[in-house]
Amino acid sequence: MRIYAYGIMKIEGFIRILAGIMVLTSIVLSRVVHPNWLILGAFVGANLIQSAFTGFCPAEMILRRMGVGSGAGGGSGMSGGCCGTGGCDPEKR
Repeated sequence: MRIYAYGIMKIEGFIRILAGIMVLTSIVLSRVVHPNWLILGAFVGANLIQSAFTGFCPAEMILRRMGVGSGAGGGSGMSGGCCGTGGCDPEKR
């Protein structure tokens, strides 16, 4: 099973990974530190639901500004936007 094609993960893949990490972290912290950490998991779940209906996702905006998962050019897609230097104009992509 392929997680991503051609070595470039799309932004949706990063969002899913981030959400999964946050939920698992919430569960672990609720068992180890305090049960109120489950609020974090509830927040992540609520954000996923609202983004499905509205199309607005704050995590996506943050990741795009960081150049994650731009889907253009080569490399890992993890930083630097389309050309790897961060100097590309997002309007030209």
